[in-house]
Amino acid sequence: MEIVILVVVIALVAVGAISGLVVGSRKKKRLPPSAPSSTPTVTAPPAEPHVGDEAQTPRDEARRTIEEVGLPDATGTPVAVEDPVVAEPPAPAIEIPEPSAGRLVRLRARLARSQNSLGKGLLTLLSREHLDEDTWEEIEDTLLTADVGVAPTQELVERLRERVRVLGTRTPEELRALLREELLKLLDTDFDRAVKTESGVDTPAVVMVVGVNGTGKTTTTGKLARVLVADGRSVVLGAADTFRAAAADQLQTWGERVGARTVRGPEGGDPASIAFDAVKEGIAEGADVVLIDTAGRLHTKTGLMDELGKVKRVIEKHGPLDEVLLVLDATTGQNGLVQARVFAEVVDITGIVLTKLDGTAKGGIVIAVQRELGVPVKLVGLGEGADDLAPFEAEAFVDALIGE
Repeated sequence: MEIVILVVVIALVAVGAISGLVVGSRKKKRLPPSAPSSTPTVTAPPAEPHVGDEAQTPRDEARRTIEEVGLPDATGTPVAVEDPVVAEPPAPAIEIPEPSAGRLVRLRARLARSQNSLGKGLLTLLSREHLDEDTWEEIEDTLLTADVGVAPTQELVERLRERVRVLGTRTPEELRALLREELLKLLDTDFDRAVKTESGVDTPAVVMVVGVNGTGKTTTTGKLARVLVADGRSVVLGAADTFRAAAADQLQTWGERVGARTVRGPEGGDPASIAFDAVKEGIAEGADVVLIDTAGRLHTKTGLMDELGKVKRVIEKHGPLDEVLLVLDATTGQNGLVQARVFAEVVDITGIVLTKLDGTAKGGIVIAVQRELGVPVKLVGLGEGADDLAPFEAEAFVDALIGE
């Protein structure tokens, strides 16, 4: 039995030895062949980044010696070092607007675009050899289509009937003179169309500009400032339209172009407060005119219209409000009259500004709005140019409508 156990032990030892030899031989076979010896390539590490002058290629430049460098004196008084001079941005160039006198005459070509539906149409109809009832109805339709209004149209047709009956034969020159005379009567040449820029007291004249969104109020206020500056007036602008984004920036840009200062407040601030401050600044500066641009309020919003009345009352704490200009878009036609009625109930309108009167606008709106409100058209806008706002001149207007 002992012999059997000894044999088994010897067998196990032999198996273990043989296994170790096999594994060792396999590991030796897996080793790769050694590479031939060669000199290794050494790559230099990237250069450290430098700062300031060290980041540039050294330049040959003059250097001061220690003797040339100023040092504090023996008393210990520090050497004064001057602060670097910071250049201020250049002030915007002040423009010189063209004179306001005669602007409408110079812009007659633009205004004449409206004559196709009114002036030329009437002259063509009146030139017919026989003016029967159908022709007079066409004349009436032409006037109504041109936004003249019902009452002024009936009045004009009756006068034309009578004048043509008395005149008898009608040459083109006679018809043009006849039509010119009757249109001037409708426009009422006795109206005082001057914008009031002189105050009756020792304060600036105050002009408030009102109107519905989209009529061009802020642009009109800026252009009006140019008209006044061209006539030798000093102007302060009040940006009381705090509800429309960038309205104050737009007005300030207009003012800077002609050297007029703009008083403004935070977006969404109290318009009445800004209007009050603008008049106050105008008095302090001794300005001739203060122009107040108000928000473009929808005429159907009663609360906003009440706030417009508040602005007017606050301004009047400084003195009388000399002028309230209602800006209307001439292309809206009879819809503009609805707006005009509502504004007239809130503030006392003293004058009308008709914008966009060139192009598609119909000239008859001038007659209709004057008849509706009983106040004159004082200014008309005839384009997008900075100097395209012109004082209204009835004679020049009619001449542009009917041609020469």
